[in-house]
Amino acid sequence: MVDDQRLVRSSFAMMLSVEDDIEVVGDAADGAQAIEVVRRERPDLVLMDVQMPVMDGIAATEQIVAAGLAKVVLLTTFDRDDYLFDGLRAGASGFLLKNTEPEGLVDAIRSVARGHALLAPEVTLRVIERMTAGPATSTADPQPTAALERLTPREREVLELVGRGLANAEIARRLFLGEATVKTHVSNVLSKLQVRDRVQAVVFVYENGLIRAGE
Repeated sequence: MVDDQRLVRSSFAMMLSVEDDIEVVGDAADGAQAIEVVRRERPDLVLMDVQMPVMDGIAATEQIVAAGLAKVVLLTTFDRDDYLFDGLRAGASGFLLKNTEPEGLVDAIRSVARGHALLAPEVTLRVIERMTAGPATSTADPQPTAALERLTPREREVLELVGRGLANAEIARRLFLGEATVKTHVSNVLSKLQVRDRVQAVVFVYENGLIRAGE
């Protein structure tokens, strides 16, 4: 657990320590300390605040993920956090709000530890829309990347729906496909785009203009 507020760290640690399958192995007050603790303790997952002194959570996330030390889930208060999109680009496997219910936090940790991206559509899409609604107002379609051109038409459909925050079951209903088929398409899309998970796929969708902010 990484947060510059001791009370927050202790509260999360207390909340998680009662779970039989979760062990809190360390904490840190800033990103620099976090890297040291992660290198020493080798946790499976790091809960990382964004706004901290010395080194913020985005910079720490980038270093931790690039070195393959652990998965990172960002913690944010959302309304005042202008850095979440950069954090996802830095390699975070997802994010949580600090007011997440204890049950939701535990389920999220287990999900990410199993290799799933923590993608909360109702929050993720709002954040990405805010982060992509920058000064650029060009209506010209962006040039497709080479990776995007490797997708089949059906895979591109699936990618756009992933970008809108739809789960596999929702995509299956929308495209009249079996859920197992959708899962295969999603796996192929991630492989062809060389992105790690659904969170990174959402980032790809917005960066390449497949969905415009506010759509």
